[in-house]
Amino acid sequence: MKKDEQYKRLILREFYYSNVLSASELSERIGKSLPLIIRTVNDLVKENILQESGYAPSSGGRRPATYTINKEALYILSVSMDQLVTRMSLMSIENRHVMGIEKFELPLKDNPDIIKQLSERLLALVKKSGICESKIIGVGIGMPGFIDVTKGVNYSFPQLHSDGRTIVDHISEATGLPVYIDNDSSLIALAEYRFGTAQKQRNSMVINIGWGVGLGMVLDEKLFRGNNGFAGEFSHIPLFNNNKLCSCGKSGCLETETSLLVLLEKAVQGIKAGRISSLPPTFPTGHSEKDVESIMEAAYKGDNFCVELLAQIGYNIGRGVAILIHILNPRSVILSGRGSLAGKLWIAPVQQAMNEHCIPRLADHTAIEVSTLGYEAELLGSAALVMENFIHQK
Repeated sequence: MKKDEQYKRLILREFYYSNVLSASELSERIGKSLPLIIRTVNDLVKENILQESGYAPSSGGRRPATYTINKEALYILSVSMDQLVTRMSLMSIENRHVMGIEKFELPLKDNPDIIKQLSERLLALVKKSGICESKIIGVGIGMPGFIDVTKGVNYSFPQLHSDGRTIVDHISEATGLPVYIDNDSSLIALAEYRFGTAQKQRNSMVINIGWGVGLGMVLDEKLFRGNNGFAGEFSHIPLFNNNKLCSCGKSGCLETETSLLVLLEKAVQGIKAGRISSLPPTFPTGHSEKDVESIMEAAYKGDNFCVELLAQIGYNIGRGVAILIHILNPRSVILSGRGSLAGKLWIAPVQQAMNEHCIPRLADHTAIEVSTLGYEAELLGSAALVMENFIHQK
């Protein structure tokens, strides 16, 4: 890649995260000379990628001009996958959903047609949008599993690589676009760090409450991946002697008492056993996502049974969090992902477990917070994944 192109991409990445900047601010952030930045910014304005947005406040003298990205200049295809449901969106460079969020059932387990179906959906979305493919800078995909981000391989779903080619290879060939994949919990942590509750925090743990219970770690202001990229397998801490088989093949893992699938299972068992609840008469509908949302909504409205279920799971999550706090001493623990829709109902039971299982000096200096991004977190993280890699694209 030519140096001029690299400088342009570095500048665009800064605008993606900060929206409005002056040339002097860009020079300080990127560490390049002001004349070089001004020349590159002017080139991007001529290409209609940047545009002037006014003037920055002055501390004396002439007020510097500020710039922002033309919201119709660049787009990203963002994909959020879990074990059961996939969401995808064509997003503008300002993280606006151009066509809304498309959601469809796409089970990952024992489904060899995933890549074909996803590629077809992505192509259909681009066609429907009417946006020129040359304006789309890449596809970001978040999914559960042991993912090697450098190779584009998800080792948890070997059927996706049965012909020896990677997920990235297949989808890039089908769409003609650069493709990047990463673990869903890592991308949720990236979203929280760049756009959410973990902004400007040096050390944060982000708990992804979903069909499993994942973990993304921001350490020293960087996403921590571990030795070979598999750090953060929070779900599989062996905490219980419950003889419950986990999805990993072991028994007693944290996931066996804390996932949203466990929440649903216990709700169904309770209703069958005669527990009184305001859950709708159609519960369970057979659609896991809808049923879990019904439980969280009922709990939020004060349903004692559903509040009790969330409290049990929250307490067990808190036991796992206590271990993290002892090892990593984070500034905050952020509850994110699908389960964050239950909001502040998580905080009390998690805090209770911390109070019981943490050394006070550590627990007292760690805040428990609930994400404000909700369902948006992974889609935002997937989009940010593309921009993180944009400066390295050929």
